[in-house]
Amino acid sequence: MSSKRELAEAAMRRSWFPVARTADLDKPVAATLLGVRLVVYRDRSGAIAVQSRRCPHRGGDLSIGEVHESSIACPYHGWEFAGADGACVRVPSLADQSRIPPRARIRTYPAVERFGHVWTVLEEPITEMYDPEEWRDADLLWLAADPIDSPVGVGVTIENFRDVAHFPFVHKVSMGPTPEVVEPLDVKRDGLDVWMFRPLNAGSGEWANDGDCMMKYHCIAPGLASITYEYAKFGVRVVAGFPSPTSYENVKIFWGVANARDYAGASLEENLRVEEMVYLEDLPIVEDLDPREIPWDAEVEEFSVPADMFTLNYRRSFLELMRRAG
Repeated sequence: MSSKRELAEAAMRRSWFPVARTADLDKPVAATLLGVRLVVYRDRSGAIAVQSRRCPHRGGDLSIGEVHESSIACPYHGWEFAGADGACVRVPSLADQSRIPPRARIRTYPAVERFGHVWTVLEEPITEMYDPEEWRDADLLWLAADPIDSPVGVGVTIENFRDVAHFPFVHKVSMGPTPEVVEPLDVKRDGLDVWMFRPLNAGSGEWANDGDCMMKYHCIAPGLASITYEYAKFGVRVVAGFPSPTSYENVKIFWGVANARDYAGASLEENLRVEEMVYLEDLPIVEDLDPREIPWDAEVEEFSVPADMFTLNYRRSFLELMRRAG
């Protein structure tokens, strides 16, 4: 029988994760997803490809190769592979191109451009690509942040994003003084989705001048966590995190902010600056957590209280994902 850790990893191999920012595709980008080494690029026709990084000729690294009209060339011997299906389409050393080894190809993965990032999935996906209902009619403009490396797993990272009891201790600068006692949380779950609705008292932190608003927290297992802020004064803005597992216990946190096109508050750049303060305050705490991923197999004992209602429901959503993958 498989352990729950094994089931969690198997479920993530069938889930969508970002592997690059679209803003970085002026040249090939190296990526790693659950130990699989990838190259992400936009060819000269504008199509985006996510493929195996290793050239099957002699192991050249395609992420330092050259992009052509609809292919990528290995930097070692110039072998070219089509972006559409990975087939080798040119071997410069061959006088007769009809003699290209017919099985020479690189594995090609799905590529979806959304929320300022390129997303892929390693195996047959369990679900469609993320499409939160609250964003569909918002006409959002996205700004992708610099990715952040973090030595913990996807589950621990999402829980940190959605935990509210740590605010008074970790986010004293970005949020200012906040109450230690957490009010009863308004949480609901439906399958892989978990929502929480919480009013924001602007307080005395970086958000003080924005006024109060309603925060709509949303998680989708395994790896999307967002807050949609609805301000009476300004309209709608968003912050969203998409931790992508380079391995089971390490993530690259892709994240970004978005403003509705008619948002009347701060710019995308200013909202990103403020939200980045929150992320950077979390890092030194999260990197020393033990264990580095949710203890699915009860390998350590944990205790929970009502303030953990959102993260406990996220765990239930992840368990639902494992059931669907199994």
